[in-house]
Amino acid sequence: MSKVPVTVIGAEMLRAELKKLKSEDRPRIIKAIAEARAHGDLKENAEYHAAKEQQGFIEGRIKNIDGKLSHAQIIDVTELPVSGRVVFGTTVELINEDKGEKTVYRIVGEDEADIRAGLLSYTSPIARALIGKEAGDVVNVRTPGGDCSYEIAKVRYV
Repeated sequence: MSKVPVTVIGAEMLRAELKKLKSEDRPRIIKAIAEARAHGDLKENAEYHAAKEQQGFIEGRIKNIDGKLSHAQIIDVTELPVSGRVVFGTTVELINEDKGEKTVYRIVGEDEADIRAGLLSYTSPIARALIGKEAGDVVNVRTPGGDCSYEIAKVRYV
């Protein structure tokens, strides 16, 4: 499996979730299973089956995060040479040429993406169109909502 880019903040978030799953959620579920088992017949014990299902979810999520972290290429944008080009981790100010609206996005990994918070996955159509461009360039993007034209107003390495 190839390396997957992740920002420093994204890697910290994954590590924090992993720690919580292993130190809080897993022990809580183990205790819930033991309590449900003490109630007797497991075939008709809904609490037991719910706890086992939740345990499966937690163990799957732990395995998923472990895999992501083991294949992560953690990129600290502040340590990259400032070239003025849009790259993974940069913050980009865009002006929608059709509406005149200003938008700010930070290009991040897939697990970090949250469009409402201005965090744009590097695999999204907008990010793919932006990567490699620099301030002053105009990019045309085909989105699910239709074609958009953006001017790159500013690229920040923060």
